[in-house]
Amino acid sequence: MQIELSKLSKRYRYEWIFRNLDYTFESNKCYAITGANGSGKSTLMRILAAYLSPTKGKITHQFQGKTLSSDHIYQHLAYAAPYMDLIEELSLKEQLLFHQKFKSFLPKLSIEELLQLLAFKKSKNKQISHFSSGMKQRLKLLLAICSDVPLLLLDEPTTNLDRQGIDWYLELIERFGKNRTIIVASNVEEDYGFCDAVLSIMEYKPKAR
Repeated sequence: MQIELSKLSKRYRYEWIFRNLDYTFESNKCYAITGANGSGKSTLMRILAAYLSPTKGKITHQFQGKTLSSDHIYQHLAYAAPYMDLIEELSLKEQLLFHQKFKSFLPKLSIEELLQLLAFKKSKNKQISHFSSGMKQRLKLLLAICSDVPLLLLDEPTTNLDRQGIDWYLELIERFGKNRTIIVASNVEEDYGFCDAVLSIMEYKPKAR
């Protein structure tokens, strides 16, 4: 998946979050988006996912040489973020099966293998509402990284994770992240140490007058 940004700008009411962002995310490479808290990293991620529209400028998604319409981009990406909700009334196994109805997992990954990857096998019938924040974050990451899509968007991926969880996340990226475009929004260098390039959103903030 290649994403090209041309003069991309976003404004909320009278405040410009960022302006005139020119950048190209190339296929099968890993990128980090950095910037101070509240600088617009998550806003940019939502625009990349076509969840939000830019105020000005243009964004173009291309896959296998074809330009994708905004209505079909969601079919080609997976997104994980702490602010995204899970269906807490479902059990872990039910959540995996529900996800699979809309987005296939990577080839050869069965539900049982996904449970083993999570190391939550004893919790497969437990309601997600009873999970800790760290368990929920690991589940969100697994659902995204193990989906069979060319684009992964990971916003602050290690939020709520302990040391073991951070190592687990990095191992998951190492194992399943090859030959995909991965974009990580974070200020924690360990989250994106594997990335090929870093885009600082602070460079596109309007200058104070």
